[in-house]
Amino acid sequence: MKVILLAGGFGTRLAEYTDVIPKPMVTVGGKPILWHIMQIYARFGHKDFYVALGYKSEVIKDYFLRYRSLNSDFTVDLGTGDVTPYQIDHVDWRVTLVNTGVATMTGGRVKRMQEYVGEETCMLTYGDGLANIDVNKLLAFHRSHGKMVTVSAVRPAARFGELEMDGDQVISFKEKPQLHEGWINGGFFVIEPAFFDLIAGDEIMLERQPMELAAAKGELMAYRHEGFWHCMDTKRDHELLESLWKSGIPWI
Repeated sequence: MKVILLAGGFGTRLAEYTDVIPKPMVTVGGKPILWHIMQIYARFGHKDFYVALGYKSEVIKDYFLRYRSLNSDFTVDLGTGDVTPYQIDHVDWRVTLVNTGVATMTGGRVKRMQEYVGEETCMLTYGDGLANIDVNKLLAFHRSHGKMVTVSAVRPAARFGELEMDGDQVISFKEKPQLHEGWINGGFFVIEPAFFDLIAGDEIMLERQPMELAAAKGELMAYRHEGFWHCMDTKRDHELLESLWKSGIPWI
């Protein structure tokens, strides 16, 4: 199944890195987070990727153009120019890279991918969120209900300790518990072709008009993912994902 990856935003809250490279190219364990997201899908057999580019699109294009050399050892014959690779990171992915505009909003980027994915069910996610989600179970859930859109609902750990208070007295202290407020949008969508028709143009945010319309029509369903999920939004998030990579890689 085709997979759309949104990789065009400015990543302003990660300015320490994104002044030079786009957010999806910030590395975790030496590999771009975009690569890790693609691995999540690939391990379940979904290897046909459509990457919606924008900010610093040339960096992502260059990475995939040079993927074999960047991820292999090789010999260069300087006399002939011949290159003999010793492939050490073999992948059989098909990656389509589409510049969807620097100023285009998330919904607009999805809309611009319609001509590439065609009239078929496809998957969609952001270029900054990792999860140990079983995307085949997600897909089976989507097919079971027959609606237009499925979003993966997640409950991430809170960023700060939670205090339960009675007046000024703290009666419960929990360091970084699961949120009590409920489920949030974790990306990892499955969408039907009709969803593209809910997006008016480049200025539309995916999370506003089209998703709100789908919900109002009774066409938006949630797949509850209880396992690991984390979004790389800030430098602190990046440092956490790096530490997790070293200790166990919970999204694989």
